[in-house]
Parts: sequence; C-alpha cells; structure tokens
Amino acid sequence: MKAADYLSREEIQAYTRRSDLMGTWLILKSWLSIVAIFAMVAFWTNPLTVVLAILLLGGRQLGLSILMHEAGHKTLFKTQRLNETLGQWLGAYPVLGDCDAYGASHREHHRLAGTDQDPDLPNYRKYPIAAQSFRRKLLRDISGQTGVKQVTSLLSGAGNRIMMRSGEGGSALRQGLIANAALLSILWLSGAAWLYLLWVAAYLTSYPLVARIRQVAEHGNVPALYELDPRGNTRTTRANWLERLILCPNKVNFHIEHHLLPSVPLWQLNALHNTLSARGFYAEYPHAVADGYWNVIKRVVPDIHPSAAAAA
Repeated sequence: MKAADYLSREEIQAYTRRSDLMGTWLILKSWLSIVAIFAMVAFWTNPLTVVLAILLLGGRQLGLSILMHEAGHKTLFKTQRLNETLGQWLGAYPVLGDCDAYGASHREHHRLAGTDQDPDLPNYRKYPIAAQSFRRKLLRDISGQTGVKQVTSLLSGAGNRIMMRSGEGGSALRQGLIANAALLSILWLSGAAWLYLLWVAAYLTSYPLVARIRQVAEHGNVPALYELDPRGNTRTTRANWLERLILCPNKVNFHIEHHLLPSVPLWQLNALHNTLSARGFYAEYPHAVADGYWNVIKRVVPDIHPSAAAAA
C-alpha cells in the first residue's frame, strides 16, 4: 500500500507543502497558551488553578515536543535554518530535547515500524495489559517517579523510553538548561519567578502522563502490530477539544496519516485524514481509527471497564 494508491501526485505535493508562516504560528500559539496558563495562576492563585495549571502545562510541554518532532522531520518550517533554530530553542530545548538527536532515532522508528526491530517497540509491545498494571504506570507518572527517572537519565545521557528514546538524553542538556534559565528569568522579571515551579512540577508529573497516553494511543494494541501497512501497526484517534488541549496537541492524534506520509506538516494532517476517509482508506481496517482517547484506553486495557470494552 502506498499513498499514491489514494492520492494523486498533485495532491501529495499540496499536502507536503511546508510553510514558514504556519510554523511561526504554531510556535507562537504554543507559547501564548503557556503564557495564558501562567497568567491564570498569577491572577487567581488557589489550589484549583495550581493543579489545573500543572495538568495543562504538561499538555503544553507535550505540544513543544511535537514541534521538536516536526522540526526533526524538517517539516515545521519551509526554511531549514528556522527548523534548526526556532525548532530547537522554542520547541526542543525548553523540554530538554534535541531536534537532531530525536530526528535521527525517530526516522528509524518510521523505517522499522511494523517489524520487531522498531526502536519504539518496548513502549507498546506488551499491550493490551491489565488494568492494575496500567494504573501502576499512571501512578508512577503522576507521582513524579517517571519524571525523576527521566531527569536522572538526562544527566547520565541514557535516555528514558517514556519521554525520549534511549541515547537521546543529554545530547543538548546545556542548551536545555539555558532555555529553562531564560524562562525563569522572564518570569522573574515579571515579578512571578515562583511560577517556574509549576513548569518543573508539570515536567515531572503531567508531562510523563500525557506522553505515555500519547504513545499508547499511537501503537498500543493496534490491529496488526507486525504489519508494514500503517493502518495495521498505527492508530489515529479522533479527538475532542479537551483531548486536543491536553492529550494530543498540534494534531499528533493523526498518526496513521503521519506514518503514511511523514513529509506532511502537522497542520495538514486533519485535511489529509478527511480526504483518505472519503476515499475508503480505512474501510478494511475499521479499528485503525478510534473515536476519542477513552475508546483507546478501553482497547489497550480491556478489563478497565469490561462492559464498555465489550461494546467497543
């Protein structure tokens, strides 16, 4: 199966078109949302806004990692210099990532998806899993255990498979610390340096949580794990506005489309999904697309709600 089986050459060229304007907007929108979350807590400081901010910031940090992912594919901007600068400093470094290291390992995932050589396989090979096991994983995430392990691995350069692949950690740690120092400085100059603690708390708790759910949604208990067709080894999840805010920022939920044509910028993925749907692309793989993340959870953790899982 190839993209050309469902799309004309002209359509493929249109969908793979990069845009410096759209890349700039995606970065601006991400950081404006982060500013809005900080402002919410600064103006209405109470336990509820603090907890809400930590949850939302985890989703925003995932959003920055998606921009890192995009720049690693060289599709965030048309101008490659912008991928290498803005993609790094405003996408990757604030979450202690590196576009170059990520891109190199991620391309191996694309090349080997559907095989037992996929470097991401440890993230999802054991799914479906029991509800008790899944709850333990989520508890480790939200309690900070996964995040602390992540930071420790960053310092050692070992990497961690929830938030990055083995070998990616520490490749740009100095730049990441500079980017975080810049964020702290901006908050300090604004008279609210303490808000940086929310960023750290989110990095250690809600970011690992949403990163895990993202990974599970993309490849956990898919229709045919060891199959080269992305409809078999990957999943797309149709998301509502709240899920897009927290669990799948920047169109990351359209994962089959991304594996089909990795050169398509993320802002084009929704339109590509609609075109493929209209042409029967998913007809032979009805379970390749999930309606919402709760539907995904029921698929990867069948006993979390037995009656609902049976109906899924």
